[in-house]
Amino acid sequence: MQDTAAPNQGMDIQRILQLLPHRYPFLLVDRVVECVSGSHIKAYKNITFNEPFFQGHFPGAPIMPGVLILEALAQTGGLLAVSGMESLDDKLFLFTGLDGVKFRRQVVPGDRLDLECCNLRMKLKLCKMEARAFVDGKLAAEAQITAAIGDRPKS
Repeated sequence: MQDTAAPNQGMDIQRILQLLPHRYPFLLVDRVVECVSGSHIKAYKNITFNEPFFQGHFPGAPIMPGVLILEALAQTGGLLAVSGMESLDDKLFLFTGLDGVKFRRQVVPGDRLDLECCNLRMKLKLCKMEARAFVDGKLAAEAQITAAIGDRPKS
């Protein structure tokens, strides 16, 4: 397996785990189907009834919280941002802002949440991305995400 994403390269869960610090139950990307470093990424999250957040959101009417849809998009954007980097051992991808957030439809158990991010601007360690989440080809959420690549705190 290559260390950096080549054009149109997907990523399985093992590669995602190498690139993101998130772990269960907070890892919200199951697979990357396409990644063009510096340009765009397409990924997905399978939404199952066993997700821990469905216990309380909402009993009898399970709906994926909007903030977790945004987190899934941010993790997807993080994968895009770090896909071309040589070493990630001492780096973290950190949210710095959200603009134009809109939720268009509910995400429920059994859905496949398709996640797409496109780079709008990348300068030094700052990036701005257009992010969209879809279910069955229909827009579920959208936002502009701004983020920074920062140093991981020493432990």
